[in-house]
Amino acid sequence: MKKKTIGDWSLDICVYVALLLSSVLTLLPMLNVLSKALSDETAVISGKVGILPVGFQLETMKYVVSSSQFLQSISVSLIVMVVGTVLAIMLTALTAYPLSKKHLPGIPLVLLLFIFTMLFNGGIIPNYLLMKELHLINSLWSIMLPALISVFNLLVIKSYYESLPEALEESAKMDGARNFTILFRIILPLSTPVIATIALFYAVYFWNDYFHPMLYISKASLKPLQLYLRDIVMDADSSTALNSSVDDMMKISPEGIRSATVIASIIPMLLVYPFLQKHFVKGVLIGSVKG
Repeated sequence: MKKKTIGDWSLDICVYVALLLSSVLTLLPMLNVLSKALSDETAVISGKVGILPVGFQLETMKYVVSSSQFLQSISVSLIVMVVGTVLAIMLTALTAYPLSKKHLPGIPLVLLLFIFTMLFNGGIIPNYLLMKELHLINSLWSIMLPALISVFNLLVIKSYYESLPEALEESAKMDGARNFTILFRIILPLSTPVIATIALFYAVYFWNDYFHPMLYISKASLKPLQLYLRDIVMDADSSTALNSSVDDMMKISPEGIRSATVIASIIPMLLVYPFLQKHFVKGVLIGSVKG
């Protein structure tokens, strides 16, 4: 093993310092939001809260998570995330498989059409009119359907398929296996890392998306968490918007409510991410080898 020189140690130190600084800069805003959610109303209003809570209390978090609208919105977001992710993975994986077969006629043209959609789209108004004609306004399908296939994710899975040895499929065909059998029993089981990675991408997208719900959803019972969070951030100064009593508003500051809602909204993703993290880097690296 080669012994590190002074230059190597200097480079390592610079890299670690840069990573440490970037980590601190990333964490500071979140720590500030968490502190506001756990701090006393007076300290939040007076601007005394930094990265540590002042006058620790849990009333704000209890108020947010016990709200009927919050519970309804988080249920909607969970449904959209789970159903949307499962359908998106199925469609993306099935579409990527034939696109990875360069010997099929017309594949370059079809692939070009997919890439074209990455650069150009119909726009907000045509998309809204399309959803209206399909009678999907105020339907959860209006949130999920437009995002079921991401071309970027499609290309990542396609590249991974192309990196698999062709001998696997050839030997399976010699044993009489058909295309669907090869896909579901050989290709997909070998694609667990990239599938898990893309599933995480889709799950984060569906969980964080508020723009499409803002366009297509107006019913309060169908608003996902991010749209509810947007309403809270925009209207937290109004007691009417929060459906709260005067006594509640005297105990809890609007800024504290905003912060507590933000913290509550990211907890589900923090719980899911550790289970997929081990596949994350491996899937991205393997999926980008070829293509």
